Amino acid sequence: MPRIVTYNVHRCVGNDRRLDVGRVTEVLAALRPDIVALQELDVGRARTGGVDQAHEIARRLDMACHFNAALTVEEEHYGDAILTCFPERLIQAAPLPGYGRIPQLEPRGAIWVEVEIDGAWVQVINTHLGLVPREQQIQAQWLAGPTWLEHPRCKGPQVLLGDFNATATSVVYRTLTAKLRAARRLVKSREPTSTFPSQMPVLRIDHLFVSPEIQVGKVFAPFEPLTRVASDHLPLVMDFELS
Repeated sequence: MPRIVTYNVHRCVGNDRRLDVGRVTEVLAALRPDIVALQELDVGRARTGGVDQAHEIARRLDMACHFNAALTVEEEHYGDAILTCFPERLIQAAPLPGYGRIPQLEPRGAIWVEVEIDGAWVQVINTHLGLVPREQQIQAQWLAGPTWLEHPRCKGPQVLLGDFNATATSVVYRTLTAKLRAARRLVKSREPTSTFPSQMPVLRIDHLFVSPEIQVGKVFAPFEPLTRVASDHLPLVMDFELS
């Protein structure tokens, strides 16, 4: 059964304020994922030693990597990535619209990779939405529209995942569940799935949304000594099959 993980890694700086790419990689390696969606990665940034965190984590996990820079300052980048050990191809990496009334908001983006699993191409879209509710709503509507989920090429099995900075009571959540199903609602088990803050998770703001072709087996957020310190989010894990 394939496994996919979404994980906001907080530029690989843990709750102990220690920068440690290896620790984040250790968290992921222990989960043995086939597909990984990462948010808040630094690539070539002075503040984190100039490391290309996206490709370094992928190298250590022996996975292919596609990175999308939501923010670029000269030669420094910050954004999100999709890693996988399956055959893959990048479809799209692009910015999300902001909220014009607050122009200084941090830029946000999304990245879409097709992943081949048992002869079927699965559409995997990773994103990290903003912090302002109206901004999030605009971005969720954009993802739900013709540029992303309604794109002519976005057919068959689909997984939209990432850090949405919004709970299940939000307009964002309702916008996206009008298109896809929330993976948490498709499992009978009561394993913990809150992801933030990692030291005492009470919020469900990281999500997995899936199309009907995705049969969800398990969803959980591993609450262990290493995951509690490696980032300010816990990873969110989903095991699934294709119908």
